[in-house]
Amino acid sequence: METITLSVKGMTCMGCVSGVKRVLGAVPGVAGAEVSLEKAQAEIRYDPDRTGPDALKAAITDAGYDAA
Repeated sequence: METITLSVKGMTCMGCVSGVKRVLGAVPGVAGAEVSLEKAQAEIRYDPDRTGPDALKAAITDAGYDAA
């Protein structure tokens, strides 16, 4: 397992946090995600054989937020 921390811009409430966690959890290979509204970031544990940073960023972007 690897861990990556991504900046997530555009979250304004706990509903946004829940949405980001949900879309990340749906990505194959993601073992878990902690999303912080205050820090505007997501810390994601994932299997690098099944997914990677580009797929994680794409999932967040598809949900309507900016990820970097």
